[in-house]
Amino acid sequence: MSSSGISKEQSTDQKYFLIIIAASCIVAAVFGSRNTLPLAIDGINQSETLNYLQISFAFALGQLFMGAISPFGGMIADKYGSGKTLIIGILLILFGTLLIPYSTTAFTLSISLGVIASIGLGIAGLPVVLASVNKLIPQEKVGMAFGFINAGSSLGQLILAPIAGFIIVTFGWVYCIYFLSLILLLLLPISVVLRSRTKEKALNNIADRTLSETLNIAIKTPSYIYLVTGFFVCGFHVAFIATHMPGVIQVCGFSPTVSGWSLGLIGLFNIVGSIFAGWYISKRSMRLFLAYTYFARCIIVLLFLISPKDLLSVMLFSIALGLTYFSVIPATAGLVGKMFGPQFMATLFGFALFSHQVGGFLGAYLGGFFFNITGDYTTVWLLDAALAVFAALIHLPIKEKLVYSEAT
Repeated sequence: MSSSGISKEQSTDQKYFLIIIAASCIVAAVFGSRNTLPLAIDGINQSETLNYLQISFAFALGQLFMGAISPFGGMIADKYGSGKTLIIGILLILFGTLLIPYSTTAFTLSISLGVIASIGLGIAGLPVVLASVNKLIPQEKVGMAFGFINAGSSLGQLILAPIAGFIIVTFGWVYCIYFLSLILLLLLPISVVLRSRTKEKALNNIADRTLSETLNIAIKTPSYIYLVTGFFVCGFHVAFIATHMPGVIQVCGFSPTVSGWSLGLIGLFNIVGSIFAGWYISKRSMRLFLAYTYFARCIIVLLFLISPKDLLSVMLFSIALGLTYFSVIPATAGLVGKMFGPQFMATLFGFALFSHQVGGFLGAYLGGFFFNITGDYTTVWLLDAALAVFAALIHLPIKEKLVYSEAT
C-alpha cells in the first residue's frame, strides 16, 4: 500500500475515533449528570413543601417523559440531522436542571425535573447518538463503537457521582445542581461533531422504505416486540437503582459519600461490562447475550438480599450491578439496526426506549411507594428479580436477521 493510501486510511480512522469520542462525551455528561441527581434527593427532601414520595414521582415522571419523547427525538434527527437535535435537547436539560433549586412544590419539581429536563433527555438521548454513529462509521465497527459509547455513560457517572457527593456534603445540594449544569453547557460545541443526515447505502429494499412502512413492519415483527418488551424490564431495573440506590444505602446506615462511591463503582464496572458487551455482540449472538445478562441481574439482586448489609456487601453489590447495568443497550440497539437497517434506527430504537422508560417510571415510583409502606426496598427488589427472569426468557426466541417486508 502506498504512503498516501496509508495516510488516507489513518485519517479516516482518526475521523471515526473523533466521532466515537464525541458521542461518548455527550452520553457521559448527559446521563452521568442525570444519574447523579438522586444524590440531591435528601437535600430536596428537607423542603417543608416536598416529601419523599413526591420527589420519587418527579423522577418517575421524568422516566416516562424521556421515553415518550424519544421516538420523536429520533424522527427529528432522522429528518433534520443529529447535531441540531442534540443541541436542542441539551439546552432543555440545562434549563430544567437549573430550575430544580427553585422548584419547591410537587408541581414545580415535576415540571422542571419530570417534564422540561426529561424532554431534553428524550431529544438528546441514546437513540439519536447511537443512530448518528451508526450512519457515520462502517457497519463492521458499529458493535465495538456502541460498547465504547455506552461505557461513556458509566464513565460520566464514575467521575461525576463522587464529585457531586463531595459537593453536597461540603457546600450543599444546590451547588451540585450548578456544577452539573456547567458540565451540560460544555457539551454544546461537541454536539456539532455528530451532525449527520448521511444517506446510507441501499441494502436491498431497506433504503426505499418510508418511515410509516418501516413502523408497520416493525409492529408486525415478533422479534422486535420481544426486544421492546424485554427493554421494559431494563428500564425498571436501572431507574429503580438510579433513583433509590442512595436511599438503599441510607437504610443500611451509610452517608451520602458512600452513595456517591456506590454510584461511581456502578459506573466504573459498567465501563468494563459495556466494552465487553460491544466485543461480544460483534462476534457472537446478541439475543443470548441479553438473556444471560438479565438472568445475571436476578442472581445479583437475590444475593444482595440475603447478604449482610455492611460496607463490603454494598460495594460488592455495586460492582456486580455495574457489570450488567447498561450492558444490554449495545445489544438492544444492535439488534434494532440488524433487523431494520440504519435508515430509521433512531426512531425504532426510540420506541424501544419508550418501553424502557415506562419500566423506568414504575421502577422509580414503586421504589418510593413501597418504601413509604414497608420502610425498606425488599418488595421492589423481589419484583425486579422476577422481571429479570421474564426478560431473560423473552429474548430467547428473537431472530437475528434482517426483516425485509413483513414479520417472519
